[in-house]
Amino acid sequence: MDELLPGEIENLRQNIIKWAKELGFDDVGFSEADLLNEQALFVEQWLDKQYQGTMSYLERNREKRYDPRLLVENTRTILSVLQNYFPSENLTVEDNYKISKYAYGADYHSLIRNKLRILLSKIESVTGPLQARAFTDSAPVLDRAWAEKGGLGFIGKNTCLIHPRKGSFFFIGHLFLPIRLATPAAKPVTDYCGTCRRCIDACPTNALIAPHQLDARRCISYLTIEYRGDLPGELRNRFKDWIFGCDICQDVCPWNRFAKPHHEPLFALSDELKKMRKSDWHRLDANDFKRLFKGTAVERTRFDGLKRNIRFLENESDESLDTD
Repeated sequence: MDELLPGEIENLRQNIIKWAKELGFDDVGFSEADLLNEQALFVEQWLDKQYQGTMSYLERNREKRYDPRLLVENTRTILSVLQNYFPSENLTVEDNYKISKYAYGADYHSLIRNKLRILLSKIESVTGPLQARAFTDSAPVLDRAWAEKGGLGFIGKNTCLIHPRKGSFFFIGHLFLPIRLATPAAKPVTDYCGTCRRCIDACPTNALIAPHQLDARRCISYLTIEYRGDLPGELRNRFKDWIFGCDICQDVCPWNRFAKPHHEPLFALSDELKKMRKSDWHRLDANDFKRLFKGTAVERTRFDGLKRNIRFLENESDESLDTD
């Protein structure tokens, strides 16, 4: 298509923001698609320290990860969106295990991608057909870096994207577009962590070894979801009842006092999951797992992985009693 004029760019931007809000997205940002030099250096140093653990996919396609134009040819704008997942109610902690809030309901990947495709069709109603692609936590894309560059927040010491008016309980999605929509007015949000280190001090496994430095090999989320081996005995008695993911570093973050419950019905807790207690988790079989978690993020850890996590915590509880 022909280059948009400045007035047309601004009109389209405003329409995109309106359409995105109508689709249930909570914020929208635009950034110019170019090489992420600073972020590339940070990631390379992080990988050199082997903090990625067994997540070997992070070591592949690095050039595409740093330069979106190599991932999707002719990309000129990264359109980033936020989708709130902060729940109106949490699983009870009484006689129960914990799963991360992001996994309470339906898997976010397909939901957000579908919304992004609808958003793209609305954009194409103005521009005509575009060679564009939608991503959310998939493909070699530095999601938080692009959201930060688009002015949607800053990356906190806990390595999460923090929106200064809405907190950090958000999924991030992107449209890679072959049209210029970013403007010089888009400015990055200041890092407002200051001297606060609540996330670092609260991490029970010391995975946050320094501000912005996460050693995934000690992270409860990585160990209970991505990692396939035996859980490290040195971290026994530190999982704090988390069997899938972990929200500790977000729960203690002062910025999440601004978090508001989401309005997405598909993210709601099921009645059956609300009723679960430790004895129910211990009796969980493959059929129960499929019924409870089909179409949710918990499927990623698989039945055997979730049972491994439960056994680790069951033993943890037993050892805690033995040492009293």
